[in-house]
Amino acid sequence: MKSISRRQIIKALGAGGALSSLGLAGCAGQGVTPGKAAAKVVVVGGGFGGATCAKYLKRFDSDLEVTLVEQNRQYTTCPGSNWVLGGIRTMDDITHGYGDLNSRYGVKVVHDTVTAIEPGQRRVVLAGGQSLVYDRLVVSPGIDFRWEEIEGYDASVAEQIPHAWKAGPQTRLLYDQLRAMRDGGTVIIAPPGNPFRCPPGPYERTSMIAHYLKTHKPRSKILVLDTKDAFSKKGLFEAGWAALYPGMIEWVPGSKGGKVERVDAATRTVYAQGGLDQHKADVINIIPPQRAGQLAQVAGLTNDSGWCPVNQQTFESSIHPGIHVIGDSSIAGAMPKSGHSANSQAKMTAAAIVAMLKDLPVISPSHVNTCYSLIAPDYGITVAAVYRLQDGAIAGVEGAGGVSPTDVPHQFRTQEARYAEGWYTSITQDSFR
Repeated sequence: MKSISRRQIIKALGAGGALSSLGLAGCAGQGVTPGKAAAKVVVVGGGFGGATCAKYLKRFDSDLEVTLVEQNRQYTTCPGSNWVLGGIRTMDDITHGYGDLNSRYGVKVVHDTVTAIEPGQRRVVLAGGQSLVYDRLVVSPGIDFRWEEIEGYDASVAEQIPHAWKAGPQTRLLYDQLRAMRDGGTVIIAPPGNPFRCPPGPYERTSMIAHYLKTHKPRSKILVLDTKDAFSKKGLFEAGWAALYPGMIEWVPGSKGGKVERVDAATRTVYAQGGLDQHKADVINIIPPQRAGQLAQVAGLTNDSGWCPVNQQTFESSIHPGIHVIGDSSIAGAMPKSGHSANSQAKMTAAAIVAMLKDLPVISPSHVNTCYSLIAPDYGITVAAVYRLQDGAIAGVEGAGGVSPTDVPHQFRTQEARYAEGWYTSITQDSFR
């Protein structure tokens, strides 16, 4: 593979062009054999993984019967949700519907909840009573939380102390709490250990909340109590914090007492180091440890790690043949759990499914991930990478991608912030339009 620079990755975000350049467009359908019924593919989960996969299945083979099952009529993206907290975007800006998938591509969209997956019968059972049979099933259930790992924190407590790691009502709750907080208050953010959804996300969140506080409540502080001793784009984030928010943000690594072990919602106190360290705050954002989405757990698609093992060429489950698991729930080698990763996996999986249904060779996939983070509305940083299949596992391509350079003028950061906006527009159009 030719080495691809970080800048080329950023410019190659248009999905159709990227797929063509990787040779995937050649998997497109050749029509239904006379007298043979069209193959049925059911996709469960309408996020970046599921919506993209449903769309591209129809793009690659318009004769397929593709059904997308998603319980919500609109999808609120986690990418961009930190911008809402910072006051530079609204919830409407990050909320998307599914009408175009039906009207433009012919995807049948069913808004219902899956109650069971029956691999032996190749059937999906819905809460509304309907059963969907499939030739291939794609499951993109996102993440769920390991509530048991933080004492005193569970789904009910999250209605007072939000995680906001599934965008929507939780985002609104954290937004409202920040607006109601007094000037001079303290915000605690507690990121989880790896692996988790969107590795740079907690630190972009810290930045966006700092931007809001600097603008409206400048005497306030942010305390980041981290399970880890390092994080994605750490040097770039810390340089931005020092330049834009001096004295406002304190980051405590796990080795120095950062790991939150217990929460007392009544007193708004978190405890670390076996309870030796106690921290009170006006607003607390606990981001719990994570695992594959609940549907994957119930369907028996996970292993002891809590995530879903897959054939990393086709994303077909290693446990249940005929079911493909994409996005955050899957074990995808070196790829991070991100919206862009899910989008890339979705397209490659769609191509693999079309090839498998037509008894054609399955290509060896290449993947791309780009992650933008805003430290301020006019200050952006980036990490980008290219991946390929190597010895059965997805590995990073040496020399491809990279992170934003360190010593650059502010105009460079401003341009990266503009790229971030363009990236969000591009990937949401690619997934939902």
